[in-house]
Amino acid sequence: MNISEAREMFPFTKKGKIYFNHASSGPLPLPAAVRINEFVKDRSEDRIEDYPEFLKVMGETKSLIAGMINTTSTRIAFLDNTSNGLNLLAQSIQWRRGDRILLNDAEFPANIYPFINLRNEGVEVDLVKSHNHYATSDDIIEAIKPETKLISISYVQFLSGYRVDLNKIGEICKEKDIILSLDAIQALPAAGLDVKEAGVNFLSCGTQKWMLGLPGLAFVFIDEELQKKMRPRYVGWLSVNEGNNFLEYDLTLKKSASAFQSGTLNYLAIYSLNSSLKFLLEFGLDQIRENVLNNTIYFMNELQNIGIEPALKSCGKDNLAGIITIEHPKYQEIFETLTRKDIICSVREGMLRFSPYFYNIREEIDRVIREIKTLIY
Repeated sequence: MNISEAREMFPFTKKGKIYFNHASSGPLPLPAAVRINEFVKDRSEDRIEDYPEFLKVMGETKSLIAGMINTTSTRIAFLDNTSNGLNLLAQSIQWRRGDRILLNDAEFPANIYPFINLRNEGVEVDLVKSHNHYATSDDIIEAIKPETKLISISYVQFLSGYRVDLNKIGEICKEKDIILSLDAIQALPAAGLDVKEAGVNFLSCGTQKWMLGLPGLAFVFIDEELQKKMRPRYVGWLSVNEGNNFLEYDLTLKKSASAFQSGTLNYLAIYSLNSSLKFLLEFGLDQIRENVLNNTIYFMNELQNIGIEPALKSCGKDNLAGIITIEHPKYQEIFETLTRKDIICSVREGMLRFSPYFYNIREEIDRVIREIKTLIY
């Protein structure tokens, strides 16, 4: 599949709309929209209840996700959002008074509140101070203390778009027996990730952004050794070993990550995600990542050519992953003008944030640059 064919899967591109807001919410590609309509039709006309089919689709979708991050489907569980995934981790660890958690002050709140909530249990939280809206791997490593039990970071930071050197942090965490947790919602699949190579123990990721899924669905990755140490605070009828009679009440939890899927899941969102992932895989994950990086670098260079310096201007390409953020006194005027002209981006913390994807083309970036240039000169 080439770029032209991929763009055909997004009907809004034919209407002159430029969508540079994937860090906020991804559009549904046609295969997902068709799948949703088929699901609704079945539920209202034909296969009103087809649990075996759902199990098949869910299993296949987990396998697609697992292949994306180099793990097995048994290490994947579905939840409803990134926050609850991180709460799952925070509430399932056996904490001792004086244990420390290491975060940084440039994180999205979803990766902060579940952990500072543990202060009531005597857990200490250390916040690394960021610079230019991001914290580097060295900043994180230098802040580790002997009592540090968990580090939780965003693989790609929501505001600046900074992509951290995971392997460097992962090596230290393994050496010091520290749990490494990721918020990956701004990273997958736009940034490559091998959880084994990077030493990631836990990951939470909503599917409504770069994965082109529906809101209300997320997944977690839990490595096997970490799960053995976790004690779920919340369990349900789907947490226990399959084959139990309903009235046995045998609380023997599944060995797979599915133990954390306590009840009925978002069927519609899983069917939709299944089709979106197949579309992304058909285009090719390596090509997606190459296109995202090329668009990021091109956009940043063109901004600098008109006198605007992006937040990550001094970073190398290994720290880039699709988000371009700029500060400008006229940010609100720029945002409102672009919006009126059907160019969609975001305002975050008084800055403009652009997030083009693999199917966006340079002509779209060029138009945005021209519009901004007209407004600032």
